[in-house]
Amino acid sequence: MEALKECRAKLVVYLHPSKAKNPNDAILSELSSLLFTYSETFNGVVLAFDPQICSPLAKVLPGINPYFGVKLKASLLLFNPKSDMLLEGEVVKITPQSIHAVVFGFSSAFIADEDIRDDFKHKHNDGNEVFVSRSHKKHKIKVGTILRFVVKSFDEEILHISGSLIPDHTGSARWLDKNLDEWSQGDSTNKKTKNGEGVEEKPDNDRLARKRETFSDAQVKKAKKKRKEHS
Repeated sequence: MEALKECRAKLVVYLHPSKAKNPNDAILSELSSLLFTYSETFNGVVLAFDPQICSPLAKVLPGINPYFGVKLKASLLLFNPKSDMLLEGEVVKITPQSIHAVVFGFSSAFIADEDIRDDFKHKHNDGNEVFVSRSHKKHKIKVGTILRFVVKSFDEEILHISGSLIPDHTGSARWLDKNLDEWSQGDSTNKKTKNGEGVEEKPDNDRLARKRETFSDAQVKKAKKKRKEHS
């Protein structure tokens, strides 16, 4: 997934003298405070980390409480969605005017009515609200659906994503994967008007050919558990 990236960083963690007997737990506790928050330093939301202490020696800072700094090397998994990136999330709520989803269990995504293409029609099905494609009746979006959408914007402070279902390669991820030929053919025949002339819009072959990558829920849950243990 485009919004995920790994990076290696050199860090210095400053610990209170009382933590000298068990610095490893103290280091994990400090790093856990970074989880699921946006870091300007790393330019992304920290989802997971794997630290390694560079040296058993630490630099002691002068003062009433002489904190000591431990140098680390850490591998970080970051989440930083940008405009026009493809994301996937689980639908948790549907209204006639919007679709709400959760990405990786912590970031909320919102698709407004104006960002849902006309091919999708809102319906009530057995008491449940659902969006159904007019051209492909089996293409449905309901609560529990894994939704593939395009990022419009990302609020780094509240970790809120604004998304779009305008492109043809968005919608139910399961249906799109099973029916690649149908929707990609429809996408290739779309027209856009420029200076009064019809111009064929070519499909984004690079994006369609890109290997789909997923970040397992187990890794996210493990990171959340680690943060809870050290909070």
